[in-house]
Parts: sequence; C-alpha cells; structure tokens
Amino acid sequence: MIHAPERVEWPPTGKTGCILFAPMGFVQRSVMCGESRLTDVGSQIVLNGWAHKVRDLGGLFFIDMRDRSGLIQLIFDPNRFSNLSELKSESCLAVSGEIRERADSAKNPKMPTGDIEVVVSAFTILSHAKPLPFPLSDEDQMQNVNEELRVKYRYLDLRRPAMYRMLALRAAAIRKIRAYLDDRAFIETETPVITKSTPEGARDYLVPYRLQPGKFYALPQSPQQYKQLLMVAGLERYYQIAKCFRDESQRADRLPEFTQLDLEMSFVTQEDILQLTEGLLRTTINELIVEFGLEKEPIEPFERLSYDESMLLYGNDKPDLRFGLQLFEITDAVRDSGFGVFKNTVASGGVIRGVRYPGGAQLSRKEVSVLEDFCKEFGAKGMVSIAVDSGADSAEGGIVSEKGLHVRSSILKFLSPGEVEEILKVSGAEAGDLICLVADTYGTANNALGRLRNLIGDRCGLRDPKKLKYCWVLDFPLVEWSEEENRWDATHHPFTAPKEEDLVYIDSDPGRMRADCYDVVCNGTECASGSIRIHRADIQSKVFSLLGIDDKTQRDRFGHMLDAFSFGAPPHGGIAPGIDRLVMLLTDTENVREVVAFPKMGNGYDPMMDAPSEIDEAQWKELGLNVTKK
Repeated sequence: MIHAPERVEWPPTGKTGCILFAPMGFVQRSVMCGESRLTDVGSQIVLNGWAHKVRDLGGLFFIDMRDRSGLIQLIFDPNRFSNLSELKSESCLAVSGEIRERADSAKNPKMPTGDIEVVVSAFTILSHAKPLPFPLSDEDQMQNVNEELRVKYRYLDLRRPAMYRMLALRAAAIRKIRAYLDDRAFIETETPVITKSTPEGARDYLVPYRLQPGKFYALPQSPQQYKQLLMVAGLERYYQIAKCFRDESQRADRLPEFTQLDLEMSFVTQEDILQLTEGLLRTTINELIVEFGLEKEPIEPFERLSYDESMLLYGNDKPDLRFGLQLFEITDAVRDSGFGVFKNTVASGGVIRGVRYPGGAQLSRKEVSVLEDFCKEFGAKGMVSIAVDSGADSAEGGIVSEKGLHVRSSILKFLSPGEVEEILKVSGAEAGDLICLVADTYGTANNALGRLRNLIGDRCGLRDPKKLKYCWVLDFPLVEWSEEENRWDATHHPFTAPKEEDLVYIDSDPGRMRADCYDVVCNGTECASGSIRIHRADIQSKVFSLLGIDDKTQRDRFGHMLDAFSFGAPPHGGIAPGIDRLVMLLTDTENVREVVAFPKMGNGYDPMMDAPSEIDEAQWKELGLNVTKK
C-alpha cells in the first residue's frame, strides 16, 4: 500500500514524468541515503533503503534511513500520515520528500548527512520486518549478542554499517591486488576446486565420486600443485584469488574454508618474490588506509629476520615487532650456579632464557604466580622471577647491585654476586622491572617466553593498534623431526626447495638443511607463506623419501608432479598471502569470522544453513556409501 496525502509528480521539475505510484508501490531511488549535503537543500528526492532507527516523539516521527552508502534522517508529520505505527525497524522502504537544513541544535556532526533531513511527502513499505533477533542500530549492544545467533541471522548482521564497511574494504583490497598484478603481466587463472586427495598437511574434505563408488575427489588445501604445473606449462606469471579448504581444528584466525591470493613466478630468485610481494602489500595496504580513513600508520619497508634470529630474539617465528623486550639468555653465566634448577638444566643440555617485564617489580606474589602458571600452560616446568627496585623503593631483604639497584628473589641465596650482576647486565633490567626466567629445553623455553613476551606487551600497552609492523622471516629449516611419527616432517610443505648449498646434508644430516622459504609476519600474525619450489624430479623424489613417502606412494599421490618435472620444468617460486588475515589486521578484528560474509562457527558448523546436514537414503545408495557412527 502507498501512503501519501497527495499525488506527487516525479521528477520534481514541473515536467511530465513518472509518478510516485509505480506498480507494486516501488519507485527507484534518485539518490543514495548517504550522498546528500547542505548544497542539496530544497531538492526533491526519492530514497530506497531500510528503517535503521525509528523514534516516535509524539508530535514528530523520525526515522534514520539506511542503505549501503550511509544514513539520513527522515521526518514525518503525524498530522499528514495516519499509519506511522506500521513503520518498524528494518522495514524496507521507498520514500519521497524534500531536503531541508536541520536546526543548529539538531545537527549531528557524527553523520556525513547530519546537517540535513528529509521532510517526507510520501512513502511505501516495500517489505515489513518482524521483530529482530538482535538490535542492528546499536553497535554497543551488539557486543553482547551471542556470535552463533549473529551467524544464524547473518543476512541481518551484514546490514550493520560496520559489517558493510568490512566487506567493502575486503573488496577494495582484492581489486587493488588484481590491478597491481595485472600491471606486471600476471595472468589470473582458475584451478580446480575438486581434485585429487594428496594428504600431506591438514585433513582433506572429501567428495564422493558417484560413477565409481569408493573413489573420491578432495577440495584443495591450496592450489599448490596446479600452480607449479602452470609454471611447467610456461605461463610464467600466474595468480588467482583462491578458495582453500582444510578440515582442521578451528581458531580465531582460521576457518575451514578461507581465501588467499595465490601467485607463482618462473625464472625468479627468492629476492624477486620478496620485492614483488612487499611492493604489492605496501601499495595495497597504504592505499586502503587512505581510502577508508583507517587509523593506521603507513607501512614502512619490511624488516628481515632469519628463522634462527627470530627464535633467538622473540621465541617464535611470528614476532610482533611493534615493541622490543627481546629474549635473552644467561646459560653461560649460571652454568655452575648453586641454584640446582639452573645447574641441572644446563648439565642436561637445556638453557636458561628470560624476558624483562617493565614495571613488573610491583606485582604481588599472587600476580607473579599467574605468570608462572601461564608459562606452565605452554610446556615450561616453571618460571623464576627476580624483582629490581631502586634504592629508594627497596624493601627489607635482597641485595644491592654495583649500580645501586635493589634485587629481590627467592633464589638470591643460591646466586653469587657475579651471577646477579651478569643477569642484570644481560637482561638490561632497570629499576621497577621484573626479570622472568625459564630453565628448560631451547624450544620449550622459547615457546613459553615468546608467549609471555606478548602477554607483557599487552599488559604494558606496547602493542600499538595503529602500527602495522611487517617483517620477513627467512631461511626456515627444510624439515623438523616428529617424535610422534618418528620421522622427518616438512616445515612448510614437501615441494619447498632446500638451499642449494645445503643439499649435501640430505642424507647425512637432514636437520641441518635450510629451505628457500619465507613468511610475511605482521604484529605477531603470519600473513603469507611461500618458497622457491623444487623443479627437478630427482630432488623432489629424494625429499619425498626423506619424509617417509615410499616409491609406490610417490607414484600414486604425486606421479603427475614427478612426470611434469621431467619435461623441462623451469625454476619457479611463489607465495600465498591470506586475504582474510589482511582484512583482520586492517580492521583490528580478532576473529576471522568478522571479515567473512558467511562464516562457519568454530566447529565448522553453519547455523544459518544448518550445515553440515544429513542426506537422504536415495543419495546414500546413489553414492554407494554407508555410514559407521563413531
């Protein structure tokens, strides 16, 4: 039904034109909700959109109307319209009216259209909305809405301006990526989404092959093999915005299906790929910061760290470089210590490493015990702490260092003055700091302290959200030993090339081999991973054998790759930056589901579509399958 006190001619030019009363009550908009400004005062307009917020003030009736461009305030005269009670939040409307300037006291500087409003002369309810499962007009209230409920009604959740902005930014990022690569002679090429199962990492999602029961396709964990085959085919420069699938445990930054930029280049060195990728990311992100007015500092040239340097200084291969607090080691200083934990750890081949907690000397015993438990969660047997105060702040007990610092710890009675001085020197501790030490294997100490470092960074406000600190982590080990499987595992994937000078160790000392691979890390999050690939069949077969893949399995799973490499395969390499994580970092979002239009929940469940779901008996028979319930 059309609601109007009088017939309104459109356009408002005095000339004959279409009128507001179109078939089914729909008149197409003349302008978007967020476009009009003071210069448009006096104009007659038609708007299409949703009732974002409805306010009935008795004498006046207001609606903030919304479409993808933004909001504008509508004002209705209750004396002209008798059925305003039909206007409910999120009803879909077509509205005609005149733009006028708001009174100075009523202007809203937080809205781009806050200086104006539309005096409604006619409106149509294109579609009524029933009561909402959660409020869309109040972002503060949305913080308390159950996430599964939001995903169940994702089509409503996406109406929120904040969510639209997220998707618009994501689309702009992909558009800029395409433009950058198109300008550099890359060819966008699609690769299959149903392919062969070649499990070498996470579990595959499998698709039954109806024509031959017992055979299956798999959804690709990445287009890795196809893009390498495109290099054998002579494409030389390939990319695609690729959907990938991994049946693995979900985390805040991981989904069962995700999107990545996948690219590959022939006749290149590692340096070529580093420069192209860094240029692509810096250009794309810096342009997005300006275009969307993001509160981010422009990205600077990427720092470069080797894998060994990253582990030594930050305890992991995903360092957050927005702050210092590098890890330190005192193993040599306490090798002969009277403190049994230190002495025994060193004797068994372990290390004593630590991190400085600025201002941590003021923590209570209970608060320090929380840090100790935190380290234990990540494998450490415990944590030793040493508090450092100035002389003026010193309490009873403890000792005074050569520089007049007052040192407190339960282990001081086991340490010599020289050992204490060396710990202070190596740690760089200042008055007010807490020295946190872990005695364990190198890997365990790094894992616990690397995580503790990030926790300290959060507590001390050192992880500035305005900074995007990108870096390269290079020269990873080619393989790592799996105690569970009692074999070597690929650190990245089995197609990664070992450094040429390290090939001599493939039989005698595989753990010594480094790989021509590289990760992009930003603010403690891995954003991209890539490598120079193996392009020779003999070396690829040798690496497969090192990973425990016998000759028959090599032919069954990877025969197509080995065959392709025997037909003049060029040297090649590539990288795959994650689109989801790029948008997460730009929008300060901690959960990847926020930047995906229709995400799955943490267990892979889609509450909106109720998927996965059962299939009917006819489908079971057609596919030749039976189910065995666990």
